[in-house]
Amino acid sequence: MLSKFWLRKVSNPYFFIVLFGFLIIIFFSINTRKKLFHNEQEITKDQLTLRESISVLAANPNWDLLKNYHDKISKKEFLEKIKAVYSEGDAWQAVAKVGENFVDIKTSKNNFIRIYFSSEDLHSAVPRYWRKANEMPKLRDPKNQPLEDLIIAIDPGHIGGRWAKMEGRWYQINNSGIEIKEGELTLKIAKRLKEKLERLGSKVNLVRKRNGPVNKLHPEDFVGLAKKILRSKGLPLSQQNVKRESELIFYRKHEIRRRAYLINKKIKPDITICIHFNAESWGNPTSPRLTDNNHLHLLVNGNYSHHEFRLEDNRYHLFMRLFQNIHGEEFELSKSIAKSLAEETRLPPYVYKTSNAKLIDKNEPYIYARNLLANRIYHCPVIFLEPYVMNSKRFYHRAKLGSYKGLKIVDGIERKNLTEEYTDGIAKGLIKYYAKMRK
Repeated sequence: MLSKFWLRKVSNPYFFIVLFGFLIIIFFSINTRKKLFHNEQEITKDQLTLRESISVLAANPNWDLLKNYHDKISKKEFLEKIKAVYSEGDAWQAVAKVGENFVDIKTSKNNFIRIYFSSEDLHSAVPRYWRKANEMPKLRDPKNQPLEDLIIAIDPGHIGGRWAKMEGRWYQINNSGIEIKEGELTLKIAKRLKEKLERLGSKVNLVRKRNGPVNKLHPEDFVGLAKKILRSKGLPLSQQNVKRESELIFYRKHEIRRRAYLINKKIKPDITICIHFNAESWGNPTSPRLTDNNHLHLLVNGNYSHHEFRLEDNRYHLFMRLFQNIHGEEFELSKSIAKSLAEETRLPPYVYKTSNAKLIDKNEPYIYARNLLANRIYHCPVIFLEPYVMNSKRFYHRAKLGSYKGLKIVDGIERKNLTEEYTDGIAKGLIKYYAKMRK
């Protein structure tokens, strides 16, 4: 009797339609739960709220970690770094009060944490995951393996692929010919650089391995936060505004913070190399303006403004970097790479005309201090590269040449292809620095 019942059901054509619909509901229900579970691991509810004096999407700082840096830096070193590197003018004085043998650092609201200085001649071990060059083992084969035992993270800037237009890092002249997508160019450079550095003995990790984001979320996941931001700015919640703000949160904030998680928690490198190309305003991406300008510069973390010091997470990362003396290694590495990259590219230094960056050494015209999200929240020395202007006439001409072996005459000069030129400049700078420091 039961079998006859099921036979009648199965023979009914509507039975399969209902069953199929039921299975679809189960499938999407399971995947939604998986997505929510994954999202909760990738981002917290706090990060999706607007908080006073905390940057968008920033995690709440754990100020107790600064207590690990008692007696790790002298008063002289602290004052030199905060003034010369990290602060725009005297902006730092609003959040740090220096005493005879301590500094009181503003944490949340009107609270402070006291960190004691070391004596001038005391240099005890500092808690950090990265190693200075002179803390690494002596090279066994400096000629063939000059980067032996060095752990490197390479961060190809931007995302590329179908996200390139969203990022505003794309152009194509008159809808024909090659497309210039910064995220794809940086990944190509990163992969070639990885090959070269591994042959030199280092262990290399690509933070991004494809033309896509490393985070698992989507702009739609940030619609609620986008609306809160627009309301706080007094802007209308138009569909266009919400879409644009959601996209900005996705690729400019969450994507970089997710990369920081991979670097600080998973890879834990001795150095991170951020691959970028500079650009000037090009207007309509399908009819872009090409410029005659072409230049090079590198960025180290620093030059925090009054506004940036007011943000709790900003000053937390600043003091984490300062107490670890990240700048010392970051600047010396950048100097070595700036020199070799300038020799390879033959590009002049870029000159900032705005207050958001400052030259910290007049003898190093290629290196500026600037507070970017990546070089702030990556807790290791960061080599942040900005060679070439990707909408310059010369760059576009060389990009069209693509990859070729050996040398070609470009503007009357024998040149390597762009990828080889860029990666050789970095590799030579690293070899020279580590050979010198690991004798």
